[in-house]
Amino acid sequence: MRNMENAIADFVELHSAALNRQLPPVSRARALLKAQLADLRPQASSLRWNLAAQPAFALALAAAALVVFVYLWSRPTTGSIPLRQLTPGAVRSVAKSDVCTAGQNRAFVVPVALQRRVFEEYGIRDVPPNAYEVDYLITPELGGSSDIRNLWPEPYSSTVWNAHVKDELEDRLHRMVCDGQIDLATAQHEIATDWIGAYKKYFNSSRPREN
Repeated sequence: MRNMENAIADFVELHSAALNRQLPPVSRARALLKAQLADLRPQASSLRWNLAAQPAFALALAAAALVVFVYLWSRPTTGSIPLRQLTPGAVRSVAKSDVCTAGQNRAFVVPVALQRRVFEEYGIRDVPPNAYEVDYLITPELGGSSDIRNLWPEPYSSTVWNAHVKDELEDRLHRMVCDGQIDLATAQHEIATDWIGAYKKYFNSSRPREN
C-alpha cells in the first residue's frame, strides 16, 4: 500500500514539474496581456477616426435624431388645453340676443361620426367609456359652432382642469354676457385663447372650486 502511495506521489510531482515548464512565468503573462491591449488601442482609435471621417454617416444619424424629435414634439395629444393647430375655435354668426333669448339654446350634441374624426385627429385609439367629452372649445351658448376646429377630446376626470370645471366657466360667461358685464366677442376670445386662465380670472381662484 505504501509503495502505491509513493508511486502516485512521484507521478504527481513529475507531472507538475513538466506542466510548470510549459507555463509562462507570472511576469511574462502580465507583459503578454499588456502587449495585447496595446494592439487593441490603434484599432479603437482607427474606428473612431473612421466614424468621424464619414460625414454622410454622421449626417444621417443627425437627421434620424431630428425626425424622432419632431415626431415626439408634434404628435397629437390631448389634455386640459386643446392643440391650437387642431382646435383654434370657430363661431357662428350670432348676436347677444341670439344666445340670451330663452329657448334659443337647444342641445348641441356632437354626431358620433364627427366625434370619431376628432379622436382620430388627436391620435386617440380605444377610447375608454366616459374618459373624454368631445367638447366645444367655444360653447354653443356663446355662439360656438359645430365645426371640427371648435372640438377636442376633453378629459372628464384625469386632470384637475377637466370638462366639469369648464362647464362652470361656460355658465358663468354666459350669465355675464347676458347681464351685460362683458360682451360676447370678449367671452368667445377668452374661452378660446385660454379657458383655464379665464376660469382663474372670472372665479378669482387659482384652483377649481370644490363641487
